[in-house]
Amino acid sequence: MTDRPLAGKTAFISGSGRNIGRAVAVQLAGLGANVVINGTSNRQACEDTAGLVHAQGTESLIVMGDMGRAEDIAAMSKAALDRFGTIDILVNNAAIRPHKPFLEMDESDWHSVVDTSLTAAFRTMQAFLPGMVDKGWGRIISMTGMKAIKGYFEGAPISAAKHGIWGLTKALATEFGPHGITANAVSPGQTLTEGRDGTDPKKLASIPAGFMGDPEDVAAAVTFLASPASRFVNGQMIGVNGGQAT
Repeated sequence: MTDRPLAGKTAFISGSGRNIGRAVAVQLAGLGANVVINGTSNRQACEDTAGLVHAQGTESLIVMGDMGRAEDIAAMSKAALDRFGTIDILVNNAAIRPHKPFLEMDESDWHSVVDTSLTAAFRTMQAFLPGMVDKGWGRIISMTGMKAIKGYFEGAPISAAKHGIWGLTKALATEFGPHGITANAVSPGQTLTEGRDGTDPKKLASIPAGFMGDPEDVAAAVTFLASPASRFVNGQMIGVNGGQAT
């Protein structure tokens, strides 16, 4: 692998203003990729990510919008394609994770989660796959999490959406593998995102490694899957969870 194996390629990363999305943006930029950065409302966070991307010597584009809204995705996809021509690497990272008793939910509760986590992936895949097919190369990487491995108490739409992402990933791997495109998923475990306590003994006891991961740990798996070195990895879900789920 060269030092900049993704030079000339462009990545679109939803939810990349902070935390795991930001770490992914910086690491992909470090491999030479230009990055389209997305956030819903915190423009400054996206600007900060863009600064880190530029420090790696690549270009960025900030597209603000709600990944749960079809019209926002259409506008952001158009802006990305107008600027860079194609998106070579798609990272579906945006998600919301509210918890609520199932019988207290209404349809808006359901759709706010599913539209952001699952339907958004469908929409971005449809927007960017044609360019990947034309070039005969592409990487689709979607975040699932341990909610794609088991059900969670009072988290029905989250588990449903993440299981759906896993199913969609497997389906696309078979359909687009012959076109030089891989589709894989990354399942983060407990990760030290902003505002999270990394010293909670009860949480740490559930992780065989004995510590929570950093966003950079998750980004490392994404970066590998985005690289040419992963060409024979397709239709897989890689857990980055310290052994909590195997």
